[in-house]
Amino acid sequence: MLDLKIFENRELAQKILQAIRREAERIEREVRLMHVCGTHEDTVTRSGIRSLLPENVKIVSGPGCPVCITPVEDIVRMQEIMRKAREKGDEIILTTFGDMYKIPTPRGSFSDLKGEGYDIRIVYSIYDTYKIARENPDRLVVHFSPGFETTTAPAAGMLETVAGEKLENFKIYSVHRLTPPAVEALVKQGTVFDGLITPGHVSTIIGVKGWEYITSEYGIPQVIAGFEPVDFLIGVLLLLRMIRDGEARIENEYTRAVRYEGNTKAQELIDRFFEVKDAKWRALGVIPASGLELRGEWKDLDIKNIYKVKVPKLPDLEKGCLCGAVLRGMALPTDCPLFGKECTPRHPVGPCMVSYEGTCSIFYKYGALF
Repeated sequence: MLDLKIFENRELAQKILQAIRREAERIEREVRLMHVCGTHEDTVTRSGIRSLLPENVKIVSGPGCPVCITPVEDIVRMQEIMRKAREKGDEIILTTFGDMYKIPTPRGSFSDLKGEGYDIRIVYSIYDTYKIARENPDRLVVHFSPGFETTTAPAAGMLETVAGEKLENFKIYSVHRLTPPAVEALVKQGTVFDGLITPGHVSTIIGVKGWEYITSEYGIPQVIAGFEPVDFLIGVLLLLRMIRDGEARIENEYTRAVRYEGNTKAQELIDRFFEVKDAKWRALGVIPASGLELRGEWKDLDIKNIYKVKVPKLPDLEKGCLCGAVLRGMALPTDCPLFGKECTPRHPVGPCMVSYEGTCSIFYKYGALF
């Protein structure tokens, strides 16, 4: 049986770093490696990996935080749905995750709405929402449901349960997004990177095959990596070797969790309940075929089909906020003039400072370690 402590082994990490330095010397140019995962960013920053790498190897962070990229219009629309329901004599119980609860918008956050007396509850999973709906049969219970493929899978599983039980007071507001189309959009928008460290948890759902087209169509080498420091460093080393040899393929470092075909049962459930649509990502614009909405046959589970409200076009970010550049891998949080001053986790200006998966929040948390 594999001893997972090996992925935290200091001596092994040092040996991999030595190999990374040798490969970097052979390349003789700057190499930009991107990841699109908040957990990877936490590993990189908490472990001080950037400071340990050779000068010509740069790690940049892409849109790895599903809460950070949730459009302000969707947050405001849900707020307006709550208000309209109250006008009609209905009191919705709204559930969402803790980092989504505080995301700032020009019309305030869910936390602000809670301060107005609305029933908003923080949950750890959509299963908690299901239990609340079962316990409150006379109340409409809505889960504001963000997340990439990793979170979409349990949401689809919960929807299967709700549909089977005909639990009529359970609804969702889907702001689920797909990760590979975002990577493709960055490439088309001109973000330059030499290799991709691909998120292991997303890959447990979509498999190696879900990422193959990024390499075959755009010539970008990839390594699917786990979340310990050794996992990430192996990912860097494998990418440098591919870049040195001029090769573009996809390697699976995270074989202890990721299969080539992925989780086919989860894929089937997602496809049963959701259909792919063009979708807006906060500060990144509309990305083709990157969003998931409930299929027409499940429209009764979608709160947007019960209460129709209008939301004006709203600015994505406050003036001076560089979250857009951070999400594109074009800037680090420390490049932003607001970082650590006007913008802190207690008083966030931009979305990347609120979520524990947001790059700005991670940089602020670990301070000098980056």
